[in-house]
Amino acid sequence: MFAALANIFRITELRQKVVFTLAMFIVFRAGTHIPVPGVNVAMIEQLFQSGNLFGLLDMFSGGALSKFSIFAMSITPYINASIILQLLKVVVPTLEQWSKEGVEGQKKVTQLTRGGTVLLGFIQALGMAYGLRSAINNPGIMSILLIAISLTAGTVFLMWIGEQITSKGIGNGISLIIFAGIVSRLPDGMHVIFQYLQAGTVNILNVILFAVIALAMIVFVVAISQGIRKIPVQYAKRGVGRKMYGGHTSYIPLKVNQAGVIPIIFASSVLMFPVTIGQFVDIPWVKTVAGWFAWGTPLQTTLYVLMILFFTYFYTAVSVNIAEMSDNIKKYGGFIPGLRPGKPTTDYLDKIMSRITLAGAIFLALIALMPNVVGWITGIEGIYFGGTALLIVVGVALDTMKQVESLVLMRHYQGFMK
Repeated sequence: MFAALANIFRITELRQKVVFTLAMFIVFRAGTHIPVPGVNVAMIEQLFQSGNLFGLLDMFSGGALSKFSIFAMSITPYINASIILQLLKVVVPTLEQWSKEGVEGQKKVTQLTRGGTVLLGFIQALGMAYGLRSAINNPGIMSILLIAISLTAGTVFLMWIGEQITSKGIGNGISLIIFAGIVSRLPDGMHVIFQYLQAGTVNILNVILFAVIALAMIVFVVAISQGIRKIPVQYAKRGVGRKMYGGHTSYIPLKVNQAGVIPIIFASSVLMFPVTIGQFVDIPWVKTVAGWFAWGTPLQTTLYVLMILFFTYFYTAVSVNIAEMSDNIKKYGGFIPGLRPGKPTTDYLDKIMSRITLAGAIFLALIALMPNVVGWITGIEGIYFGGTALLIVVGVALDTMKQVESLVLMRHYQGFMK
């Protein structure tokens, strides 16, 4: 293992990429401690000690939200803009055409994503500033506008850092920023467990049980994240002059968890809306309805699972074009053994995709509910590093390791992963 790690630093180009990525992480972590002007930070921190609504969002921002720093919104507006554009490809032909134009088309999509990030970020920043106006030292239109501009600028700067990491560093920059934010909360989680031990709330057996369950969850997430269904494809031989080409067998890898963490984010966003309204509206019936959707209630849990199942199928259907996949197999002279090209192949692929998507949806629902189950079993609550966060961390770590592996092997060194 140590020899494999040493291979990374023997390659000048890879070493520079790793150092650049770490330097950007330092900039990101420094920014989480720079508060926006005119805000009572101590007053805001009290809101993040009362429940899971803001705690989960604070975890993704690496603690920047509870400090109400310039990075309080993290990279969330960029993710929302990217998801919206990806979904719009289905109904907007121009976006679909751009996605097929190679580098030039990608530049257009990137510019549109950046513009959407600024717009969504400013709207979200205005909502946050207005909702937390009680913590503003001098509440007023100019103060709210100044805070909104500061938060939007912080998100745009994070977007720039992510793009720089993607082009000059290792891995996907946007994903790594979220990864760094989640991992940076680990020490706080360990401190909470230590406080529980000191107060006698839990004993050492609870902590050991928590560690065993956490390790099992990591293994489970890695196994499902790497899980694929291989669909064999046979390519017929074709003659060009006196030579014969083709005739080889390949396969189509269909991922079990094709949608990633997107369905959980969608479901969480929808269910957080009534709770968020209840936090800032002092109307009895609104607070009563918001209480029905509080984290962990039977209604919230049931809707959470159903929405995850629905969004998993929805996002998979949008992101995976089965008809196009079938046409490409036919175009290149391939066929699935025992099936005719065309509609029979499309129906077969659609049937297989539906089955493995169900397995992926159930997996996502279990992962999303796991923090509640772990807290109930071990008695250790208030630790947000679990479920959704674990899925993101494992996915980003695996993708980054694969990129490092390919760069190491290109230089004829022993691979990083075995």
